[in-house]
Amino acid sequence: MSGGEVAGILVAVFWAILVSFLAVALARLAQTLRATTKLVADVTDQAVPLLADASAAVRSAQTQIQRVDAIASDVQEVTSNASALSSTVASTFGGPLVKVAAFGYGVRRALGGRRADAPAEPPAQAPRRAVIVGRTLPGARRKRK
Repeated sequence: MSGGEVAGILVAVFWAILVSFLAVALARLAQTLRATTKLVADVTDQAVPLLADASAAVRSAQTQIQRVDAIASDVQEVTSNASALSSTVASTFGGPLVKVAAFGYGVRRALGGRRADAPAEPPAQAPRRAVIVGRTLPGARRKRK
């Protein structure tokens, strides 16, 4: 065997090893692609019912929002009616009640002035006390009996 034949055999062996590694890599890649395809199919099968459920939930939420909107508009109407009623009651009874109270005060004042013939003495006041940071000092000493 010559050197060229040995070199050819070595190149053929290395080429066979390289092709074997590439075949194994391609087989694993094919297996990975099959598993990925199966996973995508399973996700699609599960996603369709989930999307249907989500769509139903959104429709239900929209119905509830419409109900809440109707309730809110009714509450706003009741509030405006209550405000109008309050202003009507205030304008109807407010003026006359003020006049009746003023009249009653005037009558009491007039009757109170006629009863008091003698000038009234001012009530006796208690002695003043000064407060100094937490202490109370007597304003005047009292006589003891």
